[in-house]
Amino acid sequence: MTKPADSQRTMMQTDTHHLSISIIVPCYNEERNLERGVLDQVYQYLQTQHFAWEIIVVNDGSTDRSRELLEEFGRNKRDFRLLDIPHGGKPAAIWAGILQAQADVLLFTDTDQSTPINELGKLLPWYEQGFEVVIGSRRMSREGTSLIRQIGSLVFLNLRRLFLLRSIIDTQCGFKVCQRQVAVRIFPNLEFFKRKFRPTGWKVTAYDVEFLYLVEKLGYHIKEVPVCWANCDQSDTKGTSSDWSRYVRESIDMAKEVLRIKVNQLKGLYEKERTS
Repeated sequence: MTKPADSQRTMMQTDTHHLSISIIVPCYNEERNLERGVLDQVYQYLQTQHFAWEIIVVNDGSTDRSRELLEEFGRNKRDFRLLDIPHGGKPAAIWAGILQAQADVLLFTDTDQSTPINELGKLLPWYEQGFEVVIGSRRMSREGTSLIRQIGSLVFLNLRRLFLLRSIIDTQCGFKVCQRQVAVRIFPNLEFFKRKFRPTGWKVTAYDVEFLYLVEKLGYHIKEVPVCWANCDQSDTKGTSSDWSRYVRESIDMAKEVLRIKVNQLKGLYEKERTS
């Protein structure tokens, strides 16, 4: 992907006073993460920034106390909105947030804050340099993650790069800045929505891969930026299976998703998105 010409300059502190950012946080059964004050951290950080902002938390049909805790957190807080949707999976939650976002710049970030909100300062300068999508990258760092998952991530990376997005290391980090008009153009074209898929319980998806593939295909610019990441997820209500069985199931699902994207590419199914 050709980069904006001025991206080769040494990155300097960027004046973000004119920016307006919508922070979109999908939430499904995050009771324990919410109890440890993750949203307080987000809110406190944003209050120190010079740009305009809003927080949109999308409750994705949680079955634990997440909804109650979110309502309690948002009480009397300005620039905080809570959306409720039937359980539809992470892409559905993010899309609901996109539709309600008021800003031209979006940040997708996970409730558990494994990538802390203050890493936003590493992404925004590249957005200012002309990259429509700037993604956080864990590289090979997986602090707090089991060895089997670290190995699995490396296998997934190499297999995925054989087929798609060869220049990108980490497609799955949940910390991404995106121009709103790009997200509005691409999200409805994801296979996830075309299939009208409704998951039951917690389910990992490779929507990030398809999203970034379409970003690249449509001629937008992607910048991958290393960010700090440590597994902070304390949720114990997303699934009941053991780490090993859950890992195997998720790995199979991810492989199927990447294969489906490659098959769609070979069939030319993405060509109409390019001309639309």
